[in-house]
Amino acid sequence: MAPYFIKNLLPRRGNTDNSGIVPAMASLTWVQWAQFWSGWLAWTCDALDFFSVSLTVSALETQFGKSSQSVTTAITLTLLFRSVGAVIFGILSDRFGRKWPLVINLIICCVLELGTGFVNTFSQFLAVRSLFGIAMGGIWGLSSSNALENLPVELRGLASGVLQQGYAVGYLLAAVINLTIVAHHGWRTLFYFGACFSFFAAVVRSLVPESEFFIRAKELEKERGASTASKTKVFIHETKEMLKIHWKLCIYAVILMTGFNFLSHGSQDLYPTYLETTKGFSSHDATIATIIGNCGAIAGGAIAGWGSQYIGRRLTIIICVLLVGGMSFIPLWILPSSFSALSAGAFWIQFGVQGAWGVIPIQLAEMSPPAFRATFPGVAYQLGNMVSSASAQIEATAGAHIKTTIIKNGTPEVVDDYATVQGILIGVVAAYVVITTIVGPENHAAHFEKHKAAFEEGGGHDDAIVDDDRNDRPASIREIGEEKAFSV
Repeated sequence: MAPYFIKNLLPRRGNTDNSGIVPAMASLTWVQWAQFWSGWLAWTCDALDFFSVSLTVSALETQFGKSSQSVTTAITLTLLFRSVGAVIFGILSDRFGRKWPLVINLIICCVLELGTGFVNTFSQFLAVRSLFGIAMGGIWGLSSSNALENLPVELRGLASGVLQQGYAVGYLLAAVINLTIVAHHGWRTLFYFGACFSFFAAVVRSLVPESEFFIRAKELEKERGASTASKTKVFIHETKEMLKIHWKLCIYAVILMTGFNFLSHGSQDLYPTYLETTKGFSSHDATIATIIGNCGAIAGGAIAGWGSQYIGRRLTIIICVLLVGGMSFIPLWILPSSFSALSAGAFWIQFGVQGAWGVIPIQLAEMSPPAFRATFPGVAYQLGNMVSSASAQIEATAGAHIKTTIIKNGTPEVVDDYATVQGILIGVVAAYVVITTIVGPENHAAHFEKHKAAFEEGGGHDDAIVDDDRNDRPASIREIGEEKAFSV
């Protein structure tokens, strides 16, 4: 018999919904596939641009004549302002639907990415990156709700892991572009490519139908004769009701996501700088190691997401984080000096970090007040980002005060010791995440797609389940989905 500690973390008997993954995948329509991959693509674009700054810190230092601590201010400002975008676009999505708020969000990202490539002063650079933080803040909540709510419950764990690792794929794409094109044409080209990707993602999402959840809710409200003004009034009322009921859950989610964001940004944002400064790698080798690390992230996210469907969300997160902080991954990540060993360390540390992250989209979606699946996860995620926004600057500042000596070109050289700084930070954060996850809730395999929308009467309450005749509607809507695909 499993110890009580482990037993308490396992999903309740009869609530695993894990026996039909392959049949469920085979039953998906092209609309469901398109909705998932359009959400994944949007999140990939978000990561591509965010890590464009991390990968070009050295080039930006030269361009603007600033230190690494000053350049990383851009990363901090982007993270700080993301919570504003999460609130704005999350509310728009829960009120008006998943499709057009995400399209508009991506177009704004495209414009600001393009603008980043045209700045001439450091002040302009910081201003554009701050504005970009607002646009970027809306993407995750909209992408995850867009991708997951139309899938069968049996697939949501695996889909969560694959979706979240659009983040790693975006980082990977940025690293490849940095390695091949930026080396010959300068740092600005990385942002031009990011703008093109965002525009492409916006076009793709504009061609994919609205979520069935919103088609169903809007058709019912239309039958009732509800006006836009009346639905907005209901939405505001139900939002207040949700906050009255779930204010403690909101605080918990922010606390959880603060730890997760420290874990992610602390292990990634200055990783290329760490390799170049503390280990003496060339920019080329640092980029290759980053690519290898992101391959580990992609593998970890998919495997952990799939595993969470069987053993539960919290237990999967705890196992992945213990692999990072409680075993040999951190030493393998920071102690070696050779390229092969450090690359292996990068692979496994990101396997664990992003394995835990792979469970987060579905864990937050199932934890959320059901009618607010874009606003609640998005705002919790980005408020956690805001609290952890100084992680890169903390590491840069601590590295400037903690020194080590390396041999470079045959002579000893005193450099910033990012290895020690990142090892301590990730170890402490890993312990924090494990404790926070253990004490938190889990609503494994929740059928949140059966809940009322936020603009329907009673939507702010957890028990506002749609009537049986409405539960039968998705099948008929799916049949006519292709006819309505370009008009919704």
